[in-house]
Amino acid sequence: MTRTEPAHDYRILVEGAMEPAWSECLAGLVIVVDEQPGQPLVSVLSGMLPDQAALYGVLNTLYMLNLPILLVERRPRTD
Repeated sequence: MTRTEPAHDYRILVEGAMEPAWSECLAGLVIVVDEQPGQPLVSVLSGMLPDQAALYGVLNTLYMLNLPILLVERRPRTD
């Protein structure tokens, strides 16, 4: 029997500023650069991922881009 897991909402923080155009290569996650005075730039990637394979693909792409991953968070579903 095959069990279908629902998609989960993720938030990933990486050090540095990412261009929003990278969203297409990162499973459609929304990219917002967080600029805090006196702090390094942090890019916040957020959105739904269908499964662990998609999450792994995003993390692997960030690794290949040599971007330090600061946080990976699966957020509670709101539906």
